Amino acid sequence: MIVNEQETQNGYVKSEVHNHVAIIEFYHPKGNSLPARLLEKLSQEIDHASHDEHVNVVLLRSAEHDVFCSGVSFNELAEITNEHDATHFFMGFANVINSMRKCYKLIVARVHGKCVGGGVGLAAAADYAIAVEGAEVKLSELTMGIGPYVIAPALIRKMGLSAFSQIAIDSHLWRNGDWARRKGIFAELHPTKESMDESVERLTHSLAKNSLEANYELKKLLWQGTENWDELLAQKAAITGRLLMHKQAREFLSEYNKKVIF
Repeated sequence: MIVNEQETQNGYVKSEVHNHVAIIEFYHPKGNSLPARLLEKLSQEIDHASHDEHVNVVLLRSAEHDVFCSGVSFNELAEITNEHDATHFFMGFANVINSMRKCYKLIVARVHGKCVGGGVGLAAAADYAIAVEGAEVKLSELTMGIGPYVIAPALIRKMGLSAFSQIAIDSHLWRNGDWARRKGIFAELHPTKESMDESVERLTHSLAKNSLEANYELKKLLWQGTENWDELLAQKAAITGRLLMHKQAREFLSEYNKKVIF
C-alpha cells in the first residue's frame, strides 16, 4: 500500500480490494498501537467491506513492525482525565470487535508478530488467524490496574474460560505462539513469514471463490450466541473506563514515559 510521510509518522488504516479480497491494513509507529482515531477508522473499514458487493472475504493485517499490535495507545490513555472519556476510548475496541462479529464476510487475520492486550483481542475476534513463530501473546491490563474486559468475550469464545484466566491473571508472562495455537487464538502457526503468507494467500483466494452466502451462513454459525454483544461490550468498556480513573492506573500511566512497557 502507498503510504505518505504523514501517515508514517501518525499511523493509518488503509484498505484495498484485490480479487474480491478486502485487505485492511493498520499501522502506528508505536508498536502498531491503536489510538481512538485508528480504532474508529478500523471499524469503518470493516463495516465498509462488510457491505461491499465486490468483497467476498476480508484480510486484516498490520504493517511490517516488530509486533502485530500492542493494543491501547498509552500516550492517549495518559491524557484522559475523566471516566466518560475513558469509557468512550474503550468503546473504540468494543466497536471494532462488534464490527468484526457482525461483518457479513469471513475475516482472516495475518499475525506477523507479538500481540499485546487489544492486539490479542483482534486475533481472537478474527474468524481465522494465521500466525508465524514469534507471535507471542500477553494481556498486560491487570498490571496497569484495569483488565482485559472489553476483549474478554472474544477471547473466552475462542479459548475458553480456563485458558483466558491463565493469560489474564498472569499479566507479566508472555505466552508463545504454540500456546496461542493450542488454545485456539491462532488457527495456524508457521515457521517463517514466507510460509505464513503462502497460507494466507491460499486461504483468502479459496474463500473468495466460495459462495458468499455459504461463507455468511458459516459466519453466523460461528458467532451464534453473541447477539447481545453490543450491550455486553459497552458494559465492559464502562468498567474499564471507571478503573482507568483509579489510583493504580493513573500512577502506571504517569510513569509510562520512564518505563519499557514490553
